[in-house]
Amino acid sequence: GYWILYCQGPQADEHTPLMLRLSLLLLVGPLDALRVAVTGAGGQTGQHAFRKLLALPEFEPVGIVRSEESKAALVKSGVPADAVTVADVTDEAAIAAALAGCDALIIGTSAKPAPSGETDESTGRPIFGFPNGQPEAVDWLGQKSQIDGAKAAGAIHVVLCSSMGGTDPGNMLNALGRESLPDGSTKGGDILLWKRKAEKYLIDSGVPFTIVHPGGLLNEPGGKRQLVLGVDDERTVGERSIPREDVAEVLVQALRIPAYRGRSFDLRSMNEGEGAVTTDFAALLDELGGRDCDYSLGKMA
Repeated sequence: GYWILYCQGPQADEHTPLMLRLSLLLLVGPLDALRVAVTGAGGQTGQHAFRKLLALPEFEPVGIVRSEESKAALVKSGVPADAVTVADVTDEAAIAAALAGCDALIIGTSAKPAPSGETDESTGRPIFGFPNGQPEAVDWLGQKSQIDGAKAAGAIHVVLCSSMGGTDPGNMLNALGRESLPDGSTKGGDILLWKRKAEKYLIDSGVPFTIVHPGGLLNEPGGKRQLVLGVDDERTVGERSIPREDVAEVLVQALRIPAYRGRSFDLRSMNEGEGAVTTDFAALLDELGGRDCDYSLGKMA
């Protein structure tokens, strides 16, 4: 592909000779597509991001999924088979091999809670577990392996999709999958604490990063709402929720807009029909006024 050179102002306008404009384009020269790995590409938010990248010629995306079944489902839906790789993010060697040759990485993996079928006798509420891996394994060790693999591959950018709630150790999400032991200690759960540990590891890794904390994820169409950025779980305007597709769009735009590097922020939305639909993602970042999330707040595992 080629970089397209946009000339504005007195340097070039509609009167600039066509051959001169073509010469400027040729001087910029060809540019290879950015090879971007997307983990969690068989899931929901990660798959949205993967499909968005597939539609953009400046990217050469590689979807990383956990099983052959997930790969088969993507291929059946029309995704090229050679754009999908199978690797378990909790397998350090496998994920390092999958990331070899990649220029950037979108981390879209997360431990996923599910009802265990049991009920808490004291509250009558269902007990949740993590059948496909506890947060320590997926959100800490799995993300650590991804960050290490991206760094070893010489990646120039890692975009991490995390979660709001990290400033509050008592957030109810941390209780999911947590088990009390006879000696009074606990094991399992603490998903936001493990996510926050992985975020800080990424920040300290030296790899250019963007960390996005979405609010509650909605399975609704994207591109229909005004998006809202903030830090440290604040909520001034808007809801504490956002469509997954809009989250995926921000993950992709973070790769396209250099100002998103080195930033950590929360992402929410207005209700559909409120405000103006967000289309300028550079201007969206300006809402932060230079602020980033404060990792001295809250707690890490």
